[in-house]
Amino acid sequence: MADVPEGGGGGGGRHQKKRAKKGSTRIDMTPMVDLAFLLLTFFILTTTMYKPSTLQLTFPVPPEGPNPPKPTEVNNALTLFLTKGDQIFYYRNEFKPGETQLTRTDFSKITPLLIEWNKNTFERIQDLGRKLNAKEITELAYDSLKNEAQKDKAAMFVIIKPDKDAKYRNMIDMVDDMDISGIGKYAVQDSIKPAEQALLDAEKLKF
Repeated sequence: MADVPEGGGGGGGRHQKKRAKKGSTRIDMTPMVDLAFLLLTFFILTTTMYKPSTLQLTFPVPPEGPNPPKPTEVNNALTLFLTKGDQIFYYRNEFKPGETQLTRTDFSKITPLLIEWNKNTFERIQDLGRKLNAKEITELAYDSLKNEAQKDKAAMFVIIKPDKDAKYRNMIDMVDDMDISGIGKYAVQDSIKPAEQALLDAEKLKF
C-alpha cells in the first residue's frame, strides 16, 4: 500500500487558499459637486430678491382758525418704565413736565395694581370665562367678546418702556402680566423722552 505524501510546513501547496483582493473604497465626489453647483445656480436664478417696501401714512389735517379745539385729555393710560434690579417706575395718564412724578414698584406687586386699575375690563373677561366654562357661550364668541372688552374706550392702555438697564426677561414677564390682568391695549417703545429719562435717572439714583 502506497503512502500518501504530506505537505511540509514551509511550502505552499496547490490547495492553499488565496486571499481576496480588497476593493478600493475611494468615492468619486465629482458628480455630487456638479449637482451642488447646479442646485445653487437654480435657487439663485429662481429666488425673488427682497424689495424694500414703504408704508404711506396719512396724518390728520391741523385745525384752522384762531381758536383751535383743545386736545383730548389722555385718560386711563399707564406708562411703565422697566429698569435695573427688576424695578418698575410708572405714572398715570399724560406726562406733564414739572408735575408728573414717578412711582416705584416691582414685579411682585405690579399684577394686583394692573388688575385694580383695569378692574371693569378684568371683571368682564372673568365673567365671560365663567360663561365659557359653563358652555353658555362658544369659544369663538368668547374670543370676540373678550377682544371687544379689551378694545373698549374705557379699557386701560399701557405703554411699556424698558431702559438700557432692563433685562429681556423683564419684558417677557410684563407682557405676561398684560394677559393676566386682561389688558389688550398695550405698546412697547424702545425710546424714552428726554424729560422722562431725566426723571427716571433721578429716581434710579435713590437705590
